[in-house]
Amino acid sequence: MRSPLRTPMMAPPTAALVRDSALVWLASGVVGVSFGAIAVAGGLPVWVPVVMSLVVYAGSAQFSAVGVLLAGGGPVAAATTGLLLNTRTAAFSLAVADIIGPSRLVGPGRLARFLGAHLVTDETVAFALAQPDPARRRAAFWISGLGLFAVWNLGVLAGALAGGALGDTGTYGLDAAFPAVLVALVLPALRDDPAVRRCALLGAGLALAVTPAVPAGVPVLVALAGLALFGRDGGRRTA
Repeated sequence: MRSPLRTPMMAPPTAALVRDSALVWLASGVVGVSFGAIAVAGGLPVWVPVVMSLVVYAGSAQFSAVGVLLAGGGPVAAATTGLLLNTRTAAFSLAVADIIGPSRLVGPGRLARFLGAHLVTDETVAFALAQPDPARRRAAFWISGLGLFAVWNLGVLAGALAGGALGDTGTYGLDAAFPAVLVALVLPALRDDPAVRRCALLGAGLALAVTPAVPAGVPVLVALAGLALFGRDGGRRTA
């Protein structure tokens, strides 16, 4: 007798989402290896990048925080840097507020929302919002988010255990992996909505303009100013 949880209606979409998420998982694992190796090669004990990845789980913020620590800064300075870079997730959480909730992949109610909030990243939000309907967005968020969390932490552990054996991780061009994946994920939204295109162009222009004058990570926050243009366009459409 066929299991009711595995029907022809459910299997293909799930398989397609797993297939589409695989590229993001691969990029995450590679960059995770880089992060673990950089942290340990710089003198931090293995448990620091591993615990940080499990508890904080914020790729760019983790790189920045570790950079502060390796440069001689204290824990407060490192935490402040990470928080500053991660303020963008506040905007992301608004975009996926109706997606984070009970799912057949996780428990109901508060547990689902707590876990979902921990899984909000650039990649999971972009992948979820690229889907055509609410049900598929929710499935995409949980499938990509849980897989990304697992692969990132396994990559960090592998890199931390390898330590300095990998040499200079910057020579591999690993930082280009995430931007390339994100561009591929957001292209559908840019094609479908002129208002989104205008906001993205404004945000990108502002980020490029301030990049020479501000610390790394801050241009991403400045780019959020592009949302003001979307608000005006949305108001005109509503009127």
